[in-house]
Amino acid sequence: MTETGQVCRRFLVRGSVQGVFFRASAREQARRLHLGGWARNLDSGDVEVVARGGAAELDELARWLTVGPPTATVTGVTIETADVETPAVFEVR
Repeated sequence: MTETGQVCRRFLVRGSVQGVFFRASAREQARRLHLGGWARNLDSGDVEVVARGGAAELDELARWLTVGPPTATVTGVTIETADVETPAVFEVR
């Protein structure tokens, strides 16, 4: 945790999560929760989400990521603490 009380986490979302508006939907959720960071597609077919903010808001994002938008089928989410610079406003990469 940083001095400002913010935490950074990396989420690796597996399943049918590309081409189903997962990143855009994750951006909407993260911005609603006032989180900074990004979502991007990986060559493996997974989606990587890196988010920074309060622990409670990150926990809420984690719960959403396990389901995703209605068009996605999430089979698993790996969560780890990260220490990377993130944009203040959540973006799709």
